Amino acid sequence: MTHADDDVNEAIAGELALLDPAVRASRARFEPLLDSEFVEVGSSGRRYTYEDMVAWLPDHEGGSPDNSPDGGPRYEPSSIEGVVLAPGLVHLTYETDFDGRRARRSSLWRRRSEETGWRMYYHQGTPVPSGAE
Repeated sequence: MTHADDDVNEAIAGELALLDPAVRASRARFEPLLDSEFVEVGSSGRRYTYEDMVAWLPDHEGGSPDNSPDGGPRYEPSSIEGVVLAPGLVHLTYETDFDGRRARRSSLWRRRSEETGWRMYYHQGTPVPSGAE
């Protein structure tokens, strides 16, 4: 395994953690995974900043401290791929299914230092229309 593979795997681990309902519901658990300059462009076209996400994420669908099957719908990721764009910068692409709604997703993860580790810097989700491949 190369250093680049390690970087991609660490970014994937962070991405998967941010899809975990228990992590999404806990500011203490998700905040260290978001870069202080984080930006998201949501499927609605709305732009979210770090501050928006910190305030919004715990109450957003897909977040629940209860990981039981009755805890509500979960984001189910598939086809996760990553590439190192530059030292300290990883681009991930994948798809999710959330309660029958599919989306294609793209994230940039950056590591400014070993102490801070990998943090999501940018995210975008695009809905996949029914019947689209």
